[in-house]
Amino acid sequence: MKNIAICLILALSLMACEDVLKEEPKSLAAEVFYNTPDEARAAVNAIYGPMRGPNGLSVNYPAQQEGLPDYGNSRGSQTPVSLYQGLDNTNINRVGAIWDAFYQSIRNANIVIDNVPKAKEISEGDIAKFVAEAKYLRSLIYFAMVRNWGGVPLRTEANMTVTDLKRASVEEVYDLILSDALNAEQFLPDAPSEVGRPTKWAAKTLLSEIYMYQEKWKESSERAKEVIASGKYSLVPVSVSEDFQKIYGPEVVSTPEEIFYFKFSRQQGFGLVGYAHRAIGPYRYYGPGGVYAQYTDSTSNSFIKTWDMKDLRKAHILYNVDVGLGPNTCLYRKFRDPVATDGGGNDYPWYRYADLLLFHAETAARANGAPTAEALESLNKVHRRAYGYNAETVSPVDFKLAGQTLTSFIDLVVRERGYETMYESKRWLDLKRLGIAKKRIKEVKNIDIAEKHMMWPIPNSELLYNKALDPAKDQNPGY
Repeated sequence: MKNIAICLILALSLMACEDVLKEEPKSLAAEVFYNTPDEARAAVNAIYGPMRGPNGLSVNYPAQQEGLPDYGNSRGSQTPVSLYQGLDNTNINRVGAIWDAFYQSIRNANIVIDNVPKAKEISEGDIAKFVAEAKYLRSLIYFAMVRNWGGVPLRTEANMTVTDLKRASVEEVYDLILSDALNAEQFLPDAPSEVGRPTKWAAKTLLSEIYMYQEKWKESSERAKEVIASGKYSLVPVSVSEDFQKIYGPEVVSTPEEIFYFKFSRQQGFGLVGYAHRAIGPYRYYGPGGVYAQYTDSTSNSFIKTWDMKDLRKAHILYNVDVGLGPNTCLYRKFRDPVATDGGGNDYPWYRYADLLLFHAETAARANGAPTAEALESLNKVHRRAYGYNAETVSPVDFKLAGQTLTSFIDLVVRERGYETMYESKRWLDLKRLGIAKKRIKEVKNIDIAEKHMMWPIPNSELLYNKALDPAKDQNPGY
């Protein structure tokens, strides 16, 4: 059922349209190719391809993100990442591949934004929706880029044929991110047209996070509250740790918790080729290419060591096994698909309802200058579910409002979010946003992080290709 849903909706159209969209934008006959809804939909589908590929969310992006936070360590060729030793030639190329994949998706989004409005056989309402979906995805990508690279060249529908573009400031990138997200909020539909497509609620969730990074607490909490009040989402109930497979398992098509996911299937070339699910080795949690998967030492790592064993997420996410790295090693298995031989059918969650609740918990408290009952309830919903309780009713594990300061409450939210979104490529970005990355890594890993590690290097390929960039001035400091 999973394969049917995802393959029919995404895979076939992606294979068809990506071959067309590999041509340069100026060579595409827009008046021919973008005239019908099916053609426009195929063009929109092409935006997803590079993001879902091995140089995007399937392998490289999560691999880079998950070796960096306080709970993760990388092995094999990824080892320098989690040791904060800088990027060697292999890792520079890997980050460059992520950069290229993101810009390929951006280019495909620009093609849609520029050409679909010219269509003569598509209604104005449908044109607005196609463009809004393209802008939503472009906003997501630039939002990921600005948090990892800082300012980047802004390639839009207005300059698609321009090779040499200066590096935009962080503020300029955020201006585009916000503009695109606001357009998506206005024109995306209330419900997804197909499984895996964004809605206006996904746009509101994106806006909540954008505003959170800009420290616009009131705006962020208001958008989060709108999503909560819509009643369209709920946490998937669990009673034992294995029930989390109802959220992350390879057979899951959709859940009431899904706000926006990137969809995968076991079909050749469309699987989530993560580092911990392939059917290789006796434990089926090895990754390809000599990489052992991200691992965590459960004895020395305080973030893992102090994690309550009664929290059902712990047994679901981590797997204690000696694979030559010591008997206390924990491999992660959150996105496991033990029967997959190429790529797993697990979907990649970009925004879950649990995410949104924790956005609300933090920003509502910050907007008020102190924790509120409403903010506490959003936090407690996620916490209750983790222990197998009904998320909507008072439980024995509830945090209490009495005695909480803003600082202590935010600490609770950040810790909860670390456990809830583990291995979803969010923890390192959270630690950086909060200004505590260096402190946490020193406490947990006893490693001093140089300032250069807060950002990735602009790839050498971009510096050579884009003559508007001066390597001496535009490269991130320390590289």
